[in-house]
Amino acid sequence: MAVGGMGSWVREHVWEIPLRRYLSLGLAVVLVAGGVFGVRTVMREVRQCAPGVSRPAGGKECLGVATGPYDFGQKRFSKVVGSIRQENDSLHDPKSGSYVTVALMLPFSSPETTDLNDVEHQLQGAYLAQYWANHDPGDQSPKIRLVLANSGTGKDTWKTAVHQLEGMTGGKDRLRAVVGIGQSTDANEAAVKELTEHDIAVVGSSITADSLANGQPGKQPDPFRGLARVAPTNADEARALAFYAKANPNGNKAILVYANPGDPYTNSLKQSFGTLLKGSPYTSVLEQPFTPSESSHDFQDIKHTVCDTPPDTHTILFAGRHADLQRFVNVLGDRGCKEHPFQILTGDEASYLTYDKDLDQEALQQNLAVLYTSLAHPDAWVDNPPKTGGSTDDYGTLRKVLNDGKRGPIGPVALDDGQLIIGFDAVRLAVEGIRRADTPQGEDIPTLRSVGDVWPRVVGSLKLPGASGWICLNKHGNPYDKAVPIVKLAKGGAQFVQLAWPKGKPLDKSGCLKPE
Repeated sequence: MAVGGMGSWVREHVWEIPLRRYLSLGLAVVLVAGGVFGVRTVMREVRQCAPGVSRPAGGKECLGVATGPYDFGQKRFSKVVGSIRQENDSLHDPKSGSYVTVALMLPFSSPETTDLNDVEHQLQGAYLAQYWANHDPGDQSPKIRLVLANSGTGKDTWKTAVHQLEGMTGGKDRLRAVVGIGQSTDANEAAVKELTEHDIAVVGSSITADSLANGQPGKQPDPFRGLARVAPTNADEARALAFYAKANPNGNKAILVYANPGDPYTNSLKQSFGTLLKGSPYTSVLEQPFTPSESSHDFQDIKHTVCDTPPDTHTILFAGRHADLQRFVNVLGDRGCKEHPFQILTGDEASYLTYDKDLDQEALQQNLAVLYTSLAHPDAWVDNPPKTGGSTDDYGTLRKVLNDGKRGPIGPVALDDGQLIIGFDAVRLAVEGIRRADTPQGEDIPTLRSVGDVWPRVVGSLKLPGASGWICLNKHGNPYDKAVPIVKLAKGGAQFVQLAWPKGKPLDKSGCLKPE
């Protein structure tokens, strides 16, 4: 082979063929990589539900913090979400002044209708409080931007929203408080712990479990630094119920029916009922545990046991969640001793049944009454209210906002389950903390930690005149001697019975000045 031929052969067989192969392989890699990137991009787009909210791989719930208008796929939220958007958009006007963000954290994606009723009503109350804060003739600085944080319904789904909230304390968000939280569960307890450890102030609206409160005897004094609550603890609700029972005795024997295993809410309620039995006219006939489960037959057995009790047994103390209470009431409606009257005394979760279509309304007509400690009720401060502890005028603040024709629409309003009222008060307390917190010289918004430091100073004339009653916080952030409406679950609604108090009498000015 000639030298020239040898060179041509080398180029063709040694260099060009492998080079073509390498180039082809490289092009294939680029195309595959591009395809994978494209698939990933598409998958991200599919999983993203709205700005700040996405559906994790393998998950069904849209989790996170909605930084724009998003109703989490619930049409019932659409009107109030639109009104929040309008209010938030107005804050971009330079004339509106500085603003901070408050996040309402609730399980917006819950599949349970009873849960969604409460979420909707608290959402309405939160918007009304935002509107009041930004338009009240008094101090309006800083303005309040409201965002919705979905904690989800799983054991760890709260982490997505909480981690986002932790990253929103600076920049344009300037998050300064989280309100709401929802039920007293282990997951929500972990969420509150995480938030407060990052110096984010939290205002619980409907959490009542003693384990989710600071200042509990025998425990770390303040495990949730920066937490305040507008609802009494289960122990305080049970004390109020005991004073009500003393004034309105119904027989002298009681049955304790409780969830086993329990959770923070049911466990503290059971413990509180044990204390109630020692300080009330009742003595315990027996205790009946049940397993919280839709398929449990425990209530069928308990139904027969209830009918076996002595004739002077008329009271059942129920330490369970609302879903279990609904099944229990339905079972008792079919008991064989309907001539034997019973009253069920239970905690505030019974308010979830106010609009529960699965509750057997006829059961409530079968010598069976359900009385519970509500977080609030619209009739509590209307006719002949106590002279202290709250007032008709204080409740009138909410009525004024409800009747304001300039605010945005919020959809159908229901007040008798107390959730709108308590949601309104929770955001108002957050606003109180934000506007009274320390603001560094030259700044227009308070430091993060200083908001939670305000809670022990919500006393005396600096109390919050809530629509649900006076909110005087002790040094641990818990409301002191808060008004507790005793409410009767009635056919088609909730009927106000009377106010009761953890201390046995209404909170007065001296008690509010130095709450225990």
